[in-house]
Amino acid sequence: MNRPLKGAFIVLEGGDGCGKTTQARALYSALRHQGYKVHLTAEPSRSTVGRLIRRRILHGRKASPEVEALLFAADRFLHLESEILPALADGKIVVCDRYIYASFAYQGAQGGDSHWLREINRFAVRPNLALYLDVPAEMGMSRIKRKKSVLERLELQRRVRDEYLRLVQTGELTLVDATQPISKVGENILDLVTRRLRKLGI
Repeated sequence: MNRPLKGAFIVLEGGDGCGKTTQARALYSALRHQGYKVHLTAEPSRSTVGRLIRRRILHGRKASPEVEALLFAADRFLHLESEILPALADGKIVVCDRYIYASFAYQGAQGGDSHWLREINRFAVRPNLALYLDVPAEMGMSRIKRKKSVLERLELQRRVRDEYLRLVQTGELTLVDATQPISKVGENILDLVTRRLRKLGI
């Protein structure tokens, strides 16, 4: 995966119910309004592995964290090759709803070995900016009105938040307070992203 990249790769992460999907869409619209070429995507992706994850793993029988991690890594490889890297090579800003950090947080919170999780994702291109939308697990769960997936349990979400906050502490993720009103969260995200794009000369 050594093709030249001309665009920018922006990732939004967070526990379930944090609002990242809403904010990813808002960011996509705001950047397009500013005249940027933008590609919006998400993980699990639309690949055959991504569809398997959605159908059989997230909304089916619970798998072990190791099986989950391997499936997510396989989907991520396909996602990069077929969608993310071509968009970046075309000079687009890619906004991705979840990426490698979700594997570190979710499978890590279930006891997955952190070194192994990083090793199986070693191929993954690092984003130019990765934002973590932080809300208490209780708030996130209260926002979900649809049927919850197998990973949307309060106890697990608390551990997931702890894992994400560790990634903030190591500097891999930039924290955004997502307990604020949606519009304010969106403004903060757009400010962080536009500042990073200016630094990149885009």
